Amino acid sequence: MASDNSWKKIYDDCNIGQHDFTKGPFVLKAEQIKKACQNFKSTAEKEVRILCKQDSRESRPQIFKENNLFILPKHNGVYYIVKGEGYIDIPDITTPVKTYNSKLDFELKSSVVGNSEMQHLDYAYANSLIRTFMNDPSLVLTIRGRKYTPPFSFKTNGVLLSTESVQTEVDAGYEGRDSIVLIEAKNSMTTNTIIRQLYYPFRQWQEATGKTVYTVFFERRCIEGEEIYYMWQYEFTDPNDYNSIRLVKTDRYRIVK
Repeated sequence: MASDNSWKKIYDDCNIGQHDFTKGPFVLKAEQIKKACQNFKSTAEKEVRILCKQDSRESRPQIFKENNLFILPKHNGVYYIVKGEGYIDIPDITTPVKTYNSKLDFELKSSVVGNSEMQHLDYAYANSLIRTFMNDPSLVLTIRGRKYTPPFSFKTNGVLLSTESVQTEVDAGYEGRDSIVLIEAKNSMTTNTIIRQLYYPFRQWQEATGKTVYTVFFERRCIEGEEIYYMWQYEFTDPNDYNSIRLVKTDRYRIVK
């Protein structure tokens, strides 16, 4: 969680409270953060990367919660402080668990070694569960790791922003004949997430490929000793609007041999 003390100091030193958010976001530089936090002792209280990592509503500093603010990267070392809603709820899936028959004709021995998000996602893909959920048998793994966004502009909460060369990282991306599927994977129950995690890669790969881009939130849960795979498909009804995200469909599965 971002440090409450550090952000209160940044907020006061940079006069963020005096900013008129109806006219646009507050632009904050990494140098300002470092200067405001230089006398704090712990890394968590002064490291820019840690302070700006606010992936859930709850991980925001108290001063942001009180003033309905969230943070977005503009470009390397520069951030937007934005007023309004920046997060999306991840609703629980309560429909019956579907039994999915693996398309593999052998047992994956390596899949039981470890317990990482990537491992569970790879297992679901290897068994063709991702293709089944997306109804696209042509999907192949083509995207993984860190990339940097091209320049693009977008609206959020009625405000126009522009960004470029922001680092993104998807847990996996799959390309099919006509589309791209981007996955954000978690290994524990998540109730909300910052839209940026889905939106910035969405815009990046839409710009890069010209194909239809789908975004999926993937989660593995252990329920009564059984591995259950949850998936939520989202879309942006207006590619230029950060807040146009909409839940398309959900499902949860058990994989059987």
